[in-house]
Amino acid sequence: MNADDFPTPDVDVESVDPESLKDRIDAGEDVTLLDARMQSDYEEWRIDGENVTSINVPYFEFLEDDIDEDVLDQIPDDREVTVLCAKGGASEYVAGTLAERGYDVDHLEDGMNGWASIYEAVEVERYDGAGTLLQYQRPSSGCLGYLLYDDGEAAIIDPLRAFTDRYLEDAAELGVDLTYALDTHVHADHISGVRDLDAEGVEGVIPEAAVDRGVTYADELTTAADGDTFDVGDAAIEAVSTPGHTTGMTSYLVDDSLLATGDGLFVESVARPDLEEGDDGAPDAARMLYESLQERVLTLPDDTLVGGAHFSDAAEPAADGTYTAPIGELVEEMDALTMDEDAFVDLILSDMPPRPANYEDIIATNLGQNAVDDEEAFTLELGPNNCAASQDSLAGD
Repeated sequence: MNADDFPTPDVDVESVDPESLKDRIDAGEDVTLLDARMQSDYEEWRIDGENVTSINVPYFEFLEDDIDEDVLDQIPDDREVTVLCAKGGASEYVAGTLAERGYDVDHLEDGMNGWASIYEAVEVERYDGAGTLLQYQRPSSGCLGYLLYDDGEAAIIDPLRAFTDRYLEDAAELGVDLTYALDTHVHADHISGVRDLDAEGVEGVIPEAAVDRGVTYADELTTAADGDTFDVGDAAIEAVSTPGHTTGMTSYLVDDSLLATGDGLFVESVARPDLEEGDDGAPDAARMLYESLQERVLTLPDDTLVGGAHFSDAAEPAADGTYTAPIGELVEEMDALTMDEDAFVDLILSDMPPRPANYEDIIATNLGQNAVDDEEAFTLELGPNNCAASQDSLAGD
């Protein structure tokens, strides 16, 4: 039986929407999840948290009338259990099967696809430039974006194609015109929304240094060179060349207050250097990254906030709930930022995580070399981003 083609259970099973589940987790409530996906999918990507108990029992274990007692013994019968799967069909069936046996269960509406649809906007309270700065957060993959608005205008940095309508709706609700959509680089973990926003009348901006990678639509968009500025009301966004993660990696200094570093520097780690040129080119890219960090990022004032394009499970949010931190604080906490070049290169090459799922197809799509519809684009980017070097080896004691 296909995991997406299950009959409706004979008993009524309540569903929980993804936002409500996240609210419970964020509130510190103890949550028990039964993940009915295949083990390989579970090991690659799942819902975690300090207060989350996660159990993996694939859906096919529940297809027989006489379910093995060893399977049932894995499932707590003294608390509520939320069952989840990829899209919601298998989990509803499994939850119904368990409910018939007296378990206290519900199931996650739309499964992990629903979880991937959560997108929250949190204000960066320590931002002290003109206007207001929001950080968009996608907890399923750790993707981050930034919306700056001031005096009737707005700009979005690192937009996701899946949320194109959301940006336009948020801008309308705020009473501002979305003027710019800027990418920091050719992303390897999600499909960029810059071209879709440009088609809606927003000025799309990509780094000039990224064009040589084979961007097919560069003539249709604005290109940003090092030092170029984009005015948003009384605020200014300045392009800062920071190659390393990719040759075209460009950070954006938002009104001298926050540096949107893309995949160059995160609050818990630095970039991995192997996604553009592979293992052979990674050492040279790592040296390029070291130079960018030392000469273009760490030379900024210590109180300049850093906001990357991602966060991982190792990241701790700031008091305002955003994944941002002052440069001075990162220098104190991250050993990699105070090493000499050779030690830095050796360290980040020593322990890199698996590459992002479908990264080659995602890069080809973001270059314009591969066309996918919205559903395929959404599916391609499901899973962890894995754009950082290993956090375990980079953080201080």
